[in-house]
Amino acid sequence: MQKQASKNHSLAQKASQVSIATLISRLLGYARDMIIASAFGATMAADAFYVAYKIPNLLRSLLGEGSLSTSLIPVYTGYLARKEDKEAEELLGSVFGIFGLLFIALTILGIIFAPGIIRLIAPGFTADPEKFKLTLILTRIMFPFLMTVGFGAIALGVLNSWRLFFIPALAPSFLSISEILFILFLSSYFDPPIKVLAYGVLVGGVLQFLVQLYPIIKRSVSLRISFNFNHPGIKRIASLMLPAIIGLSITQINSFVDTICATLLTAGSVTHLYYGNRLMQFPLAMFGTAVATVTLPIMSEYAANKRTDLLKNTLSSSIRSVSFLIIPSAIGLIFLGRPIVQMLFERGQFLPTDTSAAYFALALYSSGLFFYAGIKVFVSAFHSLQDTKTPVKIACFAMLINMTLNILVITVPVLREKFSSAGLAGATSAAAGVNLLLLIFTFIKKQGKFSDGKILPSISKHIFSAGILAIFLYRANIFTSDFSVYLRTPILIFSGALIYFGVAFLLRTPELSLIGKLLRR
Repeated sequence: MQKQASKNHSLAQKASQVSIATLISRLLGYARDMIIASAFGATMAADAFYVAYKIPNLLRSLLGEGSLSTSLIPVYTGYLARKEDKEAEELLGSVFGIFGLLFIALTILGIIFAPGIIRLIAPGFTADPEKFKLTLILTRIMFPFLMTVGFGAIALGVLNSWRLFFIPALAPSFLSISEILFILFLSSYFDPPIKVLAYGVLVGGVLQFLVQLYPIIKRSVSLRISFNFNHPGIKRIASLMLPAIIGLSITQINSFVDTICATLLTAGSVTHLYYGNRLMQFPLAMFGTAVATVTLPIMSEYAANKRTDLLKNTLSSSIRSVSFLIIPSAIGLIFLGRPIVQMLFERGQFLPTDTSAAYFALALYSSGLFFYAGIKVFVSAFHSLQDTKTPVKIACFAMLINMTLNILVITVPVLREKFSSAGLAGATSAAAGVNLLLLIFTFIKKQGKFSDGKILPSISKHIFSAGILAIFLYRANIFTSDFSVYLRTPILIFSGALIYFGVAFLLRTPELSLIGKLLRR
């Protein structure tokens, strides 16, 4: 029992490292978004950039960080655990060589077939030749971004296998830094100016890879590029990647369905959804993704040793830790989202009407924040058991729900008028709720109930504390409505945190003491 507690504490420590690195990365990301919003607002050029950026980003998610990293980790870790260092080095050489060829081929094909891809994912742009042409130019500039982040995904898998989480989590910061520097100092050299962002993304992708490559080289790991397609590790990675790619494809299809539907709505809808989603992603990455990243190798170790009881205890601890911080985050974004959007983005070309639309999307995205985080943790649990098919089947069903709701939003006049692009965010949250419930029920059906019985009591305390927080923020919002947004927002965030943690302390919420220990360390 003491060993398990130590493991859980180590899990929380590693997750906190990822959270700190993610905090730095996200703050730089929001600084970048503030600069972009001020320079380009929710204009035609901004819509073109975000659609163009989404295309190579899709392939990166499918073939890079989403599937390649998670498939590489258990296979590469296995060689390390068995002290087969030579085999491990040969595997890495083949991974870099074979997947490098794949990334290069996809980049060339993407540049050639970019017009057809844009017509597929942004049909609303075809009616505006100028917007379509600009999107095409930006897409072709940014497609090599796929190669840089693809290699970065391999490096991420290697570092996580070594239990090094901070540097991979910090690496995306260099993408934001590159974009910021390009906008501030090089915009005047590009026509149209939005092209500066595309080149900033490309350079940032290179930096993101190099910063992860350095600790690998420093560790004196040989990286002799090879193309051994018959290496058993390559075959195993490929077999694990296929269902993972299918599952991620479903997630990305959901995202693209949102984008397609948004292009059929009023101008700026794509950008409003982007900013709403970006703000929601902050606590999700800080807490949900961080915990899921760290628990995957830990639960994989338990699964390999047939210790399902310890795996379920780790899963329980993960869900409780995520719930403790995600639920109040959702409440905070729902009640404070408008002043946050206003404070961060409302300047220059980003108008008050854009603030309202982006906040509405943020609020509906945030309503599903716990669902998104829970999905990440439970999918890691299934993957640790080498069951990649179940999450895919469930995600397919959830995708159909999301698509159906999206179609209703854009075709039913009353829904289109009342919700507009925010309705697409609400549809995504509703589908995520169904996805999480099915994952939970299926996991219990296959593995049995959680042995520690702590999840429901803990989450009940979290919900009660968050309810008190919601009442406080609702009243405080009214009382401080005349305050400057730059004064009001940080005051309400700080006082809201005190209220939530204070109530949690009175309820003797166990997750609070764990966080206290981490902060003291």
